[in-house]
Amino acid sequence: MPDDTPHRHGFRTRMSHAGRAGVRIHGFVNPAVHRGSTVLFPSCEARRAGAAKRYEQFMTYGTQGGPTHYALEDVIAEIEGGSRCTIVGTGLAAVTLPLMAYLRTGDHCLMPDSVYGPARNIANTLLANWGIETTFYDPCVDEAGMRALLRPNTKVVYTESPGSHTFEIQDIPAIARAAHAHGAKVLMDNTWGIHSFQPFTHGVDVSIQALTKYVGGHSDILLGSVTVNSEEDHLIVRAAASAIGHYASPDDVWLALRGVRTMPIRLKAQEAASIEVARWLEAQPQVRQVLPPALPSHPQHHLFLRDFRGGCSLFGLVLQPRYGEAEMFRFVDSLTLFGIGASWGGYESLALPTTGFI
Repeated sequence: MPDDTPHRHGFRTRMSHAGRAGVRIHGFVNPAVHRGSTVLFPSCEARRAGAAKRYEQFMTYGTQGGPTHYALEDVIAEIEGGSRCTIVGTGLAAVTLPLMAYLRTGDHCLMPDSVYGPARNIANTLLANWGIETTFYDPCVDEAGMRALLRPNTKVVYTESPGSHTFEIQDIPAIARAAHAHGAKVLMDNTWGIHSFQPFTHGVDVSIQALTKYVGGHSDILLGSVTVNSEEDHLIVRAAASAIGHYASPDDVWLALRGVRTMPIRLKAQEAASIEVARWLEAQPQVRQVLPPALPSHPQHHLFLRDFRGGCSLFGLVLQPRYGEAEMFRFVDSLTLFGIGASWGGYESLALPTTGFI
């Protein structure tokens, strides 16, 4: 008989089947939207037994999620190659949740210097106010360099590959080896590589996603996820989410379930379009460098080929030094088919000037 385990099938096939009952059922193709706060139990004993399952996919109260949430959790865990997933209301919530779950007063955290701006802000404000020190490291650090950065109180090594704006590809396996030998957890913002980078096969403990982007795909939802691959990490993350009261709108969750079905096709087309644009830009005299990791000119292209199964539509570019902020703004303002916005992953084209990063 053929092996029907999910990972024997291709990505597109898995995304059309994950998180739903299957094809041999009588009923609608898509899961329903389940909204609610209060959950009823047949007896006090049943309620007490249910309370012990509050970190599982078991309905005890609305903030613990329901069938719609659980379906999306299963899909994201399937995509990332993990075992358990927790859905939260925004991508930024997905960044803060594991940081709060794993760090305590007196601990030390390592973050790449190219990290997503709001993640840096969290480290410099909330974490600092709670007595947690963060060191921002060179994203291109090797294994020996990471070992040198680790302190006795380093509990979390945060990674993001590619880096925001500057698009460095990190050597995640090397960083993970050093971190794990020290006893630290490796967190990764894997939003860029949701379809192409398998975090847990490369040593990541906790994978963070802004589902707002490629999973939603239409710039009309806000969602995040935190995926793990061990029961220990699941209990830590889920307990923190429950304690803080994280929740996601079931309507947004349902839209994400719908979006994920077409994500493989959308991403393939978006990647091809972005490479075409990047290659055109690479030939323009006003452009100093384009930064898609899929191009051979990228400094860490060899790591991209080793670890990733494909590219992504988001990339950056650097203008020649003679062009300042005014010229950059004028260039972006002149675009007629690109909107000016801070997000990505939807069906529309966006451009956003940034200064002070390179």
